[in-house]
Amino acid sequence: MRTAVISLAAGRHGHLLMQQDGLARSARAPERYVIVSMADPAIEELTASRQPVADVIRLPLTDGRLPLAAARNAGAARALAAGVDLLVFLDVDCIPGPNLLDGYASVAQDGVLLCGTVAFLPPSPHEAYALEGLAGLAPPHPARPSPPDGEVLRGGDPHLFWSLSFALTPSTWNRIGGFCETYTGYGGEDTDFASTAVVHGVDLWWVGGAPAYHQYHPTHNPPVQHVDDILRNGALYKQRWGAWPMEGWLHAFGALGLVEYRPDSDTWCRRCTAWSSST
Repeated sequence: MRTAVISLAAGRHGHLLMQQDGLARSARAPERYVIVSMADPAIEELTASRQPVADVIRLPLTDGRLPLAAARNAGAARALAAGVDLLVFLDVDCIPGPNLLDGYASVAQDGVLLCGTVAFLPPSPHEAYALEGLAGLAPPHPARPSPPDGEVLRGGDPHLFWSLSFALTPSTWNRIGGFCETYTGYGGEDTDFASTAVVHGVDLWWVGGAPAYHQYHPTHNPPVQHVDDILRNGALYKQRWGAWPMEGWLHAFGALGLVEYRPDSDTWCRRCTAWSSST
């Protein structure tokens, strides 16, 4: 099975190089490693002359925002043109475990969306993590299923899908139709993707033995730096699917006084200005 690993990058250069090193040490080398550079011209030179060879695509920002959905579609299109049998998407912060590609390839079939476990690593005391010791640094994230090696949990809740690490066949990708490119900036596009998969009869499987390790970086909880993106993309999702996504974050923003909910119109607002999908 010919595999392609697709990653999106804008900054996080050290994390990207750790991902590339992890793939180089993988039990199965990917036939294609596609990196979609979102307004970051340094990535091409950064990853050159290293293994696996990176095929870098450049995309500009969309109205100043990261085109995450469009970038995944562009990466998939490049990989499919190369004739691969399995698309594996990895967040730029994720280092693949040595058996991640084997784990996905061993259970891949048409009509299924595969998700492996992701462990969130603590800060590294050195400049980079030691690849051989990643498994002992943190357990898989407790908010997602984590079957043991060699086991698969079928019939997964699509609301738990995340784009940090997932895989699917070209047939399944075409069946879903890729990501909705109307989403720009942070949040919502992966929830939309999972909802679209359900409509097209695609099942979600949680795969044991396909681990990834998310490298530490400072963040906000809730992600207040993305509140405008979340409101805009949440309104788009509401228009398409009839319900608000990311409600935990919206309620947390509300508790901080950043947004408010208007029950009469089922609308989340910022500074008393209602958001709509056309905003």
